[in-house]
Amino acid sequence: MQHYKLKELNCHGCASLIEAEISNIPGVTGALFDFDTKILRVETASNNLEDQVKAIVNRIEPGVTVESLDEEPFLQTKSLTSTWRVLYERFQEEGKSLVAGALLFAIGLIFRKQLSSTPYAIGEYGVFLLAYFLSGQEVLWNTLKNLKARKGMDEFFLMSIATIAAILIGELPEAVAVMLFYRTGELFQEISASRSRSSIKSLLAARPQHAQVLRDGEEIELKPEDVRIDDLIIVRPGEKIPLDGMIESGFSQIDQSPLTGEPVPIQAEPGKNVYGGSINLRGVLTIRVTSLFEETAIAKILEMVEFAVARKSPTERFITTFAKYYTPAVVIGAAAVAIIPPLVGNGTFASWLYRALVLLVISCPCALVISIPLGYFGGIGAGSRQGILIKGGNVLDALTSVKTVAFDKTGTLTQGVFSVTQIVPQEGIEAKELLTLAASLEQGSNHPIARSITDAVKENNLITPESLEEFAGKGLHGVIEGEIINVGNSKLLDEEGFKNITTPEQGTIVHVTRGNHYLGYIVVSDVIRSDAYQTLQALKKAGVEKTVMLTGDSESGAKWVANKVGVDTYAANLLPQDKVTELNKLKSELPIKNTTIFVGDGLNDAPALAASDIGIAMGGLGSEAAIETADVVILDDAPSKVADALLLARRTRHIVWQNIVLALATKGFFIALGIAGIAGMWEAVFADVGVALLAVLNSTRTMNFTSANTR
Repeated sequence: MQHYKLKELNCHGCASLIEAEISNIPGVTGALFDFDTKILRVETASNNLEDQVKAIVNRIEPGVTVESLDEEPFLQTKSLTSTWRVLYERFQEEGKSLVAGALLFAIGLIFRKQLSSTPYAIGEYGVFLLAYFLSGQEVLWNTLKNLKARKGMDEFFLMSIATIAAILIGELPEAVAVMLFYRTGELFQEISASRSRSSIKSLLAARPQHAQVLRDGEEIELKPEDVRIDDLIIVRPGEKIPLDGMIESGFSQIDQSPLTGEPVPIQAEPGKNVYGGSINLRGVLTIRVTSLFEETAIAKILEMVEFAVARKSPTERFITTFAKYYTPAVVIGAAAVAIIPPLVGNGTFASWLYRALVLLVISCPCALVISIPLGYFGGIGAGSRQGILIKGGNVLDALTSVKTVAFDKTGTLTQGVFSVTQIVPQEGIEAKELLTLAASLEQGSNHPIARSITDAVKENNLITPESLEEFAGKGLHGVIEGEIINVGNSKLLDEEGFKNITTPEQGTIVHVTRGNHYLGYIVVSDVIRSDAYQTLQALKKAGVEKTVMLTGDSESGAKWVANKVGVDTYAANLLPQDKVTELNKLKSELPIKNTTIFVGDGLNDAPALAASDIGIAMGGLGSEAAIETADVVILDDAPSKVADALLLARRTRHIVWQNIVLALATKGFFIALGIAGIAGMWEAVFADVGVALLAVLNSTRTMNFTSANTR
């Protein structure tokens, strides 16, 4: 990631062009400019791109200073920017001249008759021209800069040429009105944009500002960036936990809602991992730091969410390309309207010139260029507030065409909390001996099923195997007291020659053999998540046609869970590579335009997450693999948020297309009226500024999304 400070860049259209051109540099995967901080972020694995970035910026927006930054900007203090703060700052920058222009405009309208009676109408021209330059100075200056750089075909050019021509034909009030209302609309668009960006900044507010560190027996205050691994930090009630770590001492409750959106606090006790950005609610905690700040969950999440909007959706890319060719076409069309009818004897040149100027004002593409990226920004921000991290507008668009959703079982549809629920020994062996033999082989494994069997042995009488071999997805083969012991699923038993073993359908079955004798089985059951069934129902309502469960569990265990949660079909006894094969089969059954999702835990499911059209990682908080591999990261363990992600994507897409239809239909209607001579400059101002403002306000609706569980 590379970062650049772009001073004096205030043009939204220019920023979009800069982002688009930098994104086309080989090796660059995305570019994002933040108007609040004036920081340009470039996602790339290439070497320093400073010269190329400067060349692009200077060509598109001459006079903007480009400064390369060595430090990660989002790690610096970044406060929330309120709507009133934005209004105040914008007023300080340019509001005074805008207000003065508006007052002169009002005076000109009220006393126009008297002013026009002055010699050569000098009073009228003086008042209106002064109002024109006060309200339109930024537009005129940008037009001059663009013409100097040989790139004049943008909204500034349209505004300037239309208003200057209006002045030349004596339409002074209309010329001032176009500039005044255009600039006022820009101000309110900036306020609306800031409100939309606040959905992202509410997550940034979770960034800790300081840490109380114990060093040499003294407590000192440091920035989180200055804290080292294995430092002890003190977190008092009501304070944010500054870094990831493990609790050394103290008991409390932790509010992780700034990260996950989940309001229910979790219990905190010695030995438990906690994450930076969450809030200590009760007791004093001493925490041993396990990650540097730039490697913490909150730092990775902040970077991912902030940069998500740089990954443009197909709709955004289309609109950027559309605007590039649209503006020259409008200028050519306006010239044709002004010249052709008078040449064929249909009306006067002055009349058709006025209609052409109206056409130029109406045709400004601001409503599309500004509102559509804001719609995706709001959708990404709304998801982040719910603990759903979506890696870009392209992912939001892809989520709208999902027809098949495949789930991992353990840790996704189930809690991944296993316990021994039944021990079924064969005749001649006791349940205790059967469990001890299994646990003796499983004691060195970190697999959840292995740990549950080991934990079930209450006495510390496990036997150390003389040899041990593990078969991925099958089980263990070892030697205890000179006898061969097998502990695993039916696949392992088949390979060892044990056939026709009858087992129940509930839970995961762990078989045990000794030598040539089958000793029995142990039932290990997982707990199904409380919202798993509701999730499958919600996906069906959202238009998903097929739900699948892919698991490495046994046929009996998989069938039991599949029936409980209501998936359409399932595949059991799958190794990680088998899940990828199954996903490819699912994708081959669908038309190209439809999308397949895989939902897993982000760790051992990384191959399947990468192979699917969209990978959704569950419980990604603290998991670097989840954040890096998946397209969508659900920070808590609620599968219902998969359905929420689909609903959010469709709501965002719906609002974006509302803006496209609103803008094009309104402009088309007023263009027809303008060519017919029915609509004048005042109607043109509404068709441009009014529609742009309505579209921007409509875009902010995307950030009002709430989870289906809280409606």
